[in-house]
Amino acid sequence: MRHFSLPTIISYVIGPILIIVSHLGSSLVFVTGLSGGAIAWIIALYLIRMLATTGIYHRLLTHKSYQSPAPLLWIGSIVAASAGQMGPSWWKAHHLHHHQHSDQLLDVHSPCASAQGLRGFYWSQGGWLLSPQFFPAKLPPDVENDPVLKAIDRLHFVPLVSLGLISYFIGGLEYLGAFFLSTTLLFHGVQTVNSLSHLFGTQPFISNDQSRNSALVAFLTLGEGWHNLHHAFQFSSRHGITIRDGQVVYLPDPTYSFIKLLEFFKLASKLRLPSEKDLLAKARVQAPSTLDLELASKK
Repeated sequence: MRHFSLPTIISYVIGPILIIVSHLGSSLVFVTGLSGGAIAWIIALYLIRMLATTGIYHRLLTHKSYQSPAPLLWIGSIVAASAGQMGPSWWKAHHLHHHQHSDQLLDVHSPCASAQGLRGFYWSQGGWLLSPQFFPAKLPPDVENDPVLKAIDRLHFVPLVSLGLISYFIGGLEYLGAFFLSTTLLFHGVQTVNSLSHLFGTQPFISNDQSRNSALVAFLTLGEGWHNLHHAFQFSSRHGITIRDGQVVYLPDPTYSFIKLLEFFKLASKLRLPSEKDLLAKARVQAPSTLDLELASKK
């Protein structure tokens, strides 16, 4: 923390406090109940903010899997911050550090590095946010050099609190409880990429860590659960790819569909994807070569 200013430290500490408030606030739904409108509000807030986290914070801001106009990045970052996902500098710093030390002792939210079993699951599912490792080692220069993104980072709690107030003004305590519940569900949905996607699933690609493709996590996170592919090809704008019987198979990836929609409206360009040749070359079980197939057919 010593290299952060006091205002930045205070700003960052507000993040986990608000997540705890969201967990506690979710209990409001047991008092108010949930109307059809409130349930729709929960789902809408979950989907929109999850897309901002996966499509903007992760694939655009952090891995530069595609290019977009700066205003889209700024607006998307505000929406992602309203999900309780902290600010763009904090988010990118931690995610890049995770890739640099994936499932090693320096990986701050691995479920299998410093602890295992239930303790490891708790740690990766959010326990690490309540430790000194919550503060990133250093902030990414490209984000810090953008005054708009830097302002969003330091004021990351403003969109979240504002969305809570909007929810209250729309439907009183019922919609406030719906907001808290949606935020809590989204928080744990995102965290399953850190936890479940490093514990359960398939590993079709060589990645030198425990990252796995998980259909359950992909469903919860709109495509982020195809995590083994992501660790094998961090630059890819599409995560929903696997290998079956020596063939490349494309899987449902709503976040990639969102990016393609942005491309259709000229808001995304230069989408980065691995070639099928590169995918097969990095497959754990290599596809048979043409020569092997010819020899097998002659036997």
